[in-house]
Amino acid sequence: MSPRTDLKIIKNWVAANSRILDLACGDGLLLKELRLEKRIEGYGLEIDPEKITEAISNDINVIATNLDVGLSQFSDKSFDTVIMTEALQAMKNPDLVLDEMLRVGKNCIVTFPNFGYWRARISLAVYGRMPVTKKLNYQWYNTPNIHFCTVSDFEALCAKKNILIKSRRFAAEHFADKFLKGILPNLFSDTAIYLLSK
Repeated sequence: MSPRTDLKIIKNWVAANSRILDLACGDGLLLKELRLEKRIEGYGLEIDPEKITEAISNDINVIATNLDVGLSQFSDKSFDTVIMTEALQAMKNPDLVLDEMLRVGKNCIVTFPNFGYWRARISLAVYGRMPVTKKLNYQWYNTPNIHFCTVSDFEALCAKKNILIKSRRFAAEHFADKFLKGILPNLFSDTAIYLLSK
């Protein structure tokens, strides 16, 4: 079992025997665990050649794909759920990627680091530098994150696009944040997890 809270939540949201597409699937371990635990039929898309090799070694059907060019190789509603964990903020056009996820999937699950998290805010306010935290562990010049998104930003985008938020959960590492994230998720959650549909 993976220790990441967002992956535990995703597993609970995925139906047994469903058809899954995992975007930016990395080493394919999520799909591997879903196949073992939920008997899903899964496919991964990944751009990094090393991660593709790892996914293949994990016996995952993976296709080398640049997600920024869309998912035209898949027909409408061809998957029960399309998943993207901690990669939406690295897309050139995250709004268009979200549109494509909801086109090819009946549901989609998105997780992303919350840039509105209070530790990131304090770091910027006190030190005057881009924050580096456990979840945002890159310097400004080498980060793959090109669109800084908060919980409030994401929900505003969903409202603008008439995307239904079927469920949402928030994760936090620190003890106090775990209790406060339910009250003020934009301030106290370091990771946001959404189940969406059209």
